[in-house]
Amino acid sequence: MSDERKKGRKKQLQQGPWRKVITAALIVAAFAAAYLLGIRKRASRLDHFAQCLASKQVKMYGAFWCPHCAEEKETFGPSFQYVPYVECGIEGSRAEQPVCLQAGIKNFPTWQFGNGERTEGTLPLQTLAQKSGCSLP
Repeated sequence: MSDERKKGRKKQLQQGPWRKVITAALIVAAFAAAYLLGIRKRASRLDHFAQCLASKQVKMYGAFWCPHCAEEKETFGPSFQYVPYVECGIEGSRAEQPVCLQAGIKNFPTWQFGNGERTEGTLPLQTLAQKSGCSLP
C-alpha cells in the first residue's frame, strides 16, 4: 500500500468513530426534540378552553377527597391549572372550608357559571362549552 493511501486510511479510521458518535448524538437530539414538542402540544390542548372558562368567571368547587372532582381534574389534565378552582375540603377531616359553606355548596363538584347558575356533578367538556360559551379545540 502506498504511503498516501496509508495516510488516507489512517485519517479515515480516526474520523470514523467521532463521526458516528456525533451522528448518533444528533439523531437522539432530534428524537428528544420531537418527543418534547409532542408532549407540549398534548399538554396544552385544553389550555385555551380552561383560560376561557376563567375569563367567563366559571369556577369549580371541589374537595380533595372527592373522586368525581378527581375525574373532572383528570379530564383537563395539565390545563386544569387555569380553571378557577375552590378547594372546599379541610385536610384531616370531612369538614368544609367556610368559603364553601357561605357559598351554599352542598355537593362536589359544583360548577358555578358567570351568570350565577350552578350545576352539581361532573360535566362533560361539551356541556361546559355550551353553558360557558367557550369553544373546545
